[in-house]
This record gives sequence, structure tokens and C-alpha cells, in this order.
Amino acid sequence: MTEPLPNVVPLEGEIDLHVSPQIGAQLAALIKQKPPKVVVDLSKVTYIDSSGLAVLIEAMQNVGGYGGSFALTGLQDGVRPIFEIARLDQVFRIFPDNAAALAA
Repeated sequence: MTEPLPNVVPLEGEIDLHVSPQIGAQLAALIKQKPPKVVVDLSKVTYIDSSGLAVLIEAMQNVGGYGGSFALTGLQDGVRPIFEIARLDQVFRIFPDNAAALAA
């Protein structure tokens, strides 16, 4: 029996106060199904603010709550420093691409 394919959630554009609630709802609906792996693809995200970070942290905690794994992929040069300043690069599992995250 093979493990089901993990869920990759591609995000794009600016993740701010206006779009964070929709992303939160999208992730919550996915997490309710308790997939073994949740990967959030940030390769097309140009900006993320504290509300976006909060949504990702909550999702990571919820996935960890049932023993699943949560990862981020594709942080762009404009977005990576936001994670580093908040020291979230040490909190999240971050991979260069989806294939690396899925293989981990």
C-alpha cells in the first residue's frame, strides 16, 4: 500500500491582512483531513506580513498536533529575510523546492 500523495498548497503574490484569512481557511480545510504532509509553496510569493506568518504558524502547529509534517518551499530573496528577522527560519522546515520537501 503506497502512502497518499502529500498536499502542496501553492501561494502567490502578497500575503497580507487582506488575503491571510482566505489562506487560513484554505489551510484549515486541508488540515481537517489530516494529510500526512502539508507543503506550502511560497515560490510565487513576493511579500508576507505578520498576519501571513501567523496563518503559517497556526497551520504548522495544527499539523504537528496530529503528528503530520509541515514544510515551506521556494522562499524568494524578497521573502526569506522576513523569516530570518523573525527567526522563523529556525522554526519552520524550509526546503528549496517541493520535491525536496516531499522527499524529506
